[in-house]
Amino acid sequence: MATIPVVNAKNEKVSEVTLKEDIYAVPVKKGLLHEVVRWQMARWRAGTACTKTRGEVRGGGRKPWRQKGTGRARQGSIRAPHWVGGGVVFGPKPRDYSFKLNKKQRSLALKMALSTRAQEGKLIVVEDFGLTQIKTKDFVSFLKQLGVGDALVVVPERDELVEKSARNIPTVKVLSVEGLNVYDVLDHEYLIIKREALSKIEERLSR
Repeated sequence: MATIPVVNAKNEKVSEVTLKEDIYAVPVKKGLLHEVVRWQMARWRAGTACTKTRGEVRGGGRKPWRQKGTGRARQGSIRAPHWVGGGVVFGPKPRDYSFKLNKKQRSLALKMALSTRAQEGKLIVVEDFGLTQIKTKDFVSFLKQLGVGDALVVVPERDELVEKSARNIPTVKVLSVEGLNVYDVLDHEYLIIKREALSKIEERLSR
């Protein structure tokens, strides 16, 4: 089992913690990570894009002109696809982009994502954030102490103090353990975990 230091808000070592090998030292398979990220993004798609066919566009009930004798091409409706304002051929319709992915695969992929950051040395466990009030400046100072710019911060449960202090920093995202996911772990360079969250991560991934 790997042992890493636990630091305080000033980046001073206060203790050590042992990371479980079956969560933070899992062999990484990029194919599975890709599949889970694709699954996440597909679920986020609204799928509300919609166009009208020639049968749904308003108007066009009457034939524009008679079939023969005008010298022009025959037309049946002003709402045919080749007319301006006409219907759309094979346009998008509302649909569900999500697909099924086994829970075991999703759980394994999250372990792989955590293992990736641990193996890169970009997983940081902190005792606290040094915040006494909601203030972005204080949180920026905390990140500077750690030497981190782009990070996903994981807290045991919803923490308004941390969330509101970090919400205006574009390269930082705060998530509770229940919201921890593969996409966000891989989307940020560093992973900062509050010490109390480690046991909750283990509990979640052992279900």
